[in-house]
Amino acid sequence: MSLTLGLTGMDPATETELKAAFEQANARLGGRWQLLPETEATHVIVDLDSMYGPMSWLRLHAAGKCVIGMTQATRTQTDFRLARPFDVDSVAALLQAVAGGADSGPQGATPAPPATAAGVADDRARPAGMAAAPVPEDELPEEHPQPVDEEAAAPGPAPGHPASAEAGTLTQATIAPAAPRAHAFADWLAPGALSGRVRYRHGAGPVLWIDADSHQYHGPTALKPLTDYFDGLVAEADFEAVDAAIWARETAALGPAQPLARLQWFGGLLAGKGALLPGFDPAGRYKLSKWPQTEREFPKHFRIATAMMKGPATLEEIVAASGVALPEVADFVNANLATGYAESAAEPAPEPTEPQGRGGLFGRLRGK
Repeated sequence: MSLTLGLTGMDPATETELKAAFEQANARLGGRWQLLPETEATHVIVDLDSMYGPMSWLRLHAAGKCVIGMTQATRTQTDFRLARPFDVDSVAALLQAVAGGADSGPQGATPAPPATAAGVADDRARPAGMAAAPVPEDELPEEHPQPVDEEAAAPGPAPGHPASAEAGTLTQATIAPAAPRAHAFADWLAPGALSGRVRYRHGAGPVLWIDADSHQYHGPTALKPLTDYFDGLVAEADFEAVDAAIWARETAALGPAQPLARLQWFGGLLAGKGALLPGFDPAGRYKLSKWPQTEREFPKHFRIATAMMKGPATLEEIVAASGVALPEVADFVNANLATGYAESAAEPAPEPTEPQGRGGLFGRLRGK
């Protein structure tokens, strides 16, 4: 099994903290894991508590990755769960659980406590192929080494880092913390992911001039021409920094700046592809906390927003009230959950019932 790990959908501070915990946990477990960009990793940790975490989960799940949800919630739909707040012990427990418990660590290391797979403690919840075959207790690896095809088994060194001194052995040199980052375009729109003024263009699409510090951008007034921007991954190097002179010259003819939240909204609209994003209950109730900015390109959204402003409702109730198909309603709810205009609503508490024996003539007489 390839023991490679990637990180995505989290702010830079959380990513730095998690990388530090991983390095210590990996050293405790004998350096068996390798940290790679998410495009190259077999297992990926996603911050489900962030704005774009659920969208990242959907993309990675569709790509066949083993997804590890980092969340405060007690359960998640991902293959494995890393509870937050996390520490070195919990990360070590996670790595050991994902590896199938094949190795409890080098001699002298403290075994990590059992980790849960998607919040379930037994091995039956572990995805197919994740559990390791049992090893007889009387056949230790040191006493019975198995022949290894080193050329086939040894992983290649991480980009920009020296190869291990011994074929097939992973060391701290393979962690590759400086490897180029690549995320979905929507993830780059999250606060703190970019800084300064940058220029971005996807294929033959229109140029976007993004001012990350002021949360604004210059670009086309229509959103649909940007649909392809939200497919696939974008490397950090694809955002080209521009100086003040170029910025002023190129944006002058593009009109007033637009809020970056508009692109975030559009990313949320596309992310679910007609279904509610992972982590949100399809049978739950949702409401708009304030009237959202509706787009002329999506005229049915006005009817959906009108229905949702009446109060908390399920998706089916919104469909009935607005006359709009369920996939479009789910996309609209996703878009407004991503921008904070919509939120899930708790089920209304049942009204108290009159205690038995207090009604009728005798009940009224006793109450006097």
